[in-house]
Amino acid sequence: MRTFRTAAVVTVAALLATGLAACGGGSNGGGSPAALTVYSGRSEALVGPLIQQFTQETGITVDVRYGNTAQMAAQLMEEGDRSPAHVFLAQDAGALGAVAKAGLFAPLPEEILDRVPAQYRATNGQWVGVTGRARVLAYDSQTLDPADLPASVFDLTAPEWRGRVGVAPTNASFQAFVTAMRVQHGDDRARQWLADLAANDPQIRENNVQIVADIDEGRLAVGLVNHYYVFERAKELGVGIDDLRVRLHFFPDGDTGALVNVSGVGLLSSAADNANARRFIEYLLSPTGQRYFAEQTFEYPLIAGVALDPALPPLDELEAPDIDLNDLDTLAATVEMIQQSGLTT
Repeated sequence: MRTFRTAAVVTVAALLATGLAACGGGSNGGGSPAALTVYSGRSEALVGPLIQQFTQETGITVDVRYGNTAQMAAQLMEEGDRSPAHVFLAQDAGALGAVAKAGLFAPLPEEILDRVPAQYRATNGQWVGVTGRARVLAYDSQTLDPADLPASVFDLTAPEWRGRVGVAPTNASFQAFVTAMRVQHGDDRARQWLADLAANDPQIRENNVQIVADIDEGRLAVGLVNHYYVFERAKELGVGIDDLRVRLHFFPDGDTGALVNVSGVGLLSSAADNANARRFIEYLLSPTGQRYFAEQTFEYPLIAGVALDPALPPLDELEAPDIDLNDLDTLAATVEMIQQSGLTT
């Protein structure tokens, strides 16, 4: 199972005020300076093995500083041109957009950008998606039939779902989803949905792992998560996906609850000419890197020719909302809105 660090939901401004220094230790110990420094908003348990594999294959040493994505984005904006980072590996497009908006990324080469479909990269070329991550409603298949499930994420505020919905409001994926709701439906409707959800006795959890485990063990009816957490649950227990009690429901008809976000990567302006940084990004988008994510973390590969887990519907068959991922860059406003709703303190 992944290990997660607890992260309070705070605005980017508040994060900066705390003077975030070291949000995680480097991976190289006390040796000579690394040839490449990566700020990672993805956990060490998740991407550490792939980064080690990159070093083994290339001989390039990597210093990785881990924290949650919002923390890493805030630290980059605090450090500005003084940052030692060469690469930012983020959990979602919103954080990448916020760092790009701050003017800290260099445009990526076209030969890197062209590996990924246009809807999964920045229009200005300053970040590129690495994996696809579908939002879903995980549900208890022993107490709920598919016909019982809501057609829209907006239905989860109805009385019949009172006290039955698991959410992780401090998680970056939930924050990105709320940002997508703001983009698709406007701030007023997003604010009302958050208030209605908060008034409907939501079951607050620290992260998606806990939501999925609680559903699988019969303690929770449904929960808003990313798709791959259910696959990770099966892997952890050593069973097939169909042997789990928890199952996936993909919202239909372009509902915001079916958002397909990306994890992605950006190149810091100070590292625009750094060959090692470019080679690292190329590795993430190579068949080797993409197979790692498809087979080990059960995410959607974004380059052509890499197979996804056969239990997943193809990416182009998902009824995702028509949302430009470049518009998910107002993280601070979303976090503040979630706080004001009462979902967090």
